Amino acid sequence: MNSLLERQIAKHLGGTIPEGLENFLNAINNSYINYDEQSALLQRAMKLSSDELFEANEKLREEARSLTDVNKNLEFILSSMNLDVNDYSDQKFNATDYIKQQSEEIIKINKQREELLKNLELQNQELSDYAHAVSHDLKAPLRSINTLIEWFITDNKEKLSPDNLDSLNLILLNVEKMDLLIKGILDYSSIDKLQSENRIVDFNVLLDEIIRTSLLPENFEIKVDNKLPQIYGHYYRFKQLFENLINNAIKYNDKDKGVIEIGYGLNSDNLLEFYVKDNGMGIEAAYLDKIFNIFTKLDNSDTSSGIGLSIVKKIVQFYNGKIWVESALNKGTTFFFTLDINGKAKS
Repeated sequence: MNSLLERQIAKHLGGTIPEGLENFLNAINNSYINYDEQSALLQRAMKLSSDELFEANEKLREEARSLTDVNKNLEFILSSMNLDVNDYSDQKFNATDYIKQQSEEIIKINKQREELLKNLELQNQELSDYAHAVSHDLKAPLRSINTLIEWFITDNKEKLSPDNLDSLNLILLNVEKMDLLIKGILDYSSIDKLQSENRIVDFNVLLDEIIRTSLLPENFEIKVDNKLPQIYGHYYRFKQLFENLINNAIKYNDKDKGVIEIGYGLNSDNLLEFYVKDNGMGIEAAYLDKIFNIFTKLDNSDTSSGIGLSIVKKIVQFYNGKIWVESALNKGTTFFFTLDINGKAKS
């Protein structure tokens, strides 16, 4: 029997299952087992795929360095050919053969690169399909658990003690957390596959909508420090980007008066550099490099999915940008990210 369910039975029913509840509790137990098994398979598959993608990127970087060396050699030959031919009369050097050799090397490297990119694209597609399939399968046992618990509470509310009711509500809370995790996995795996057309997105209008539709606590204030730009891209991706950063700032704020500041400027590379700053509890320096890893939580009691910041990073990288964080304990955290403004973002 699932350990959580077993503890609750031992605590509130004295370890003995009352007559008539066997089928009900077995249904809950089977749903938990199914969820645990499929969730473990999904996380393992995503971890293995992430390792493979990292190795593929390393190979691409090595090939890029090799191609750079080849180009430098070609530049040297071409510049040498502009000199007096008599300067090479005593040297055993055939420029035509050398250029032919380097050209064949470039063709070989490009073929390897194309093959590697093709395999990488195939792995990404397989991972996305697997994540979608498993995530949808996981929703079935969650719906069963939720429905069974709600029916049981409705039919037996007068018979249940406060402790029994608290335990059942705890199960419903965990079901909600599982559903949130599944939604996060689906969002993460579909970021680069959204099919809607891109358009000019006014970030001022976008933030106004997020603020109006968000359940912002009464003790929170969001400040926009300057007029934000308009960028060509996908509206829903940009909305996910800011929503996740704002929700993260709200969730990890322990101040009586929470403040979130949002603004932007141009950096030295002529890229738009945005920031989302809060006055929350801050992040320990040891965790700054880990917070963007998928399924990472800084606190075991955290009820989040551990995917929100991974989604943020993936969206920023989709638009050829970078993201980093600066933080101090008990003083707050600032997330910085850049976005391409030169029309190089993926369509």
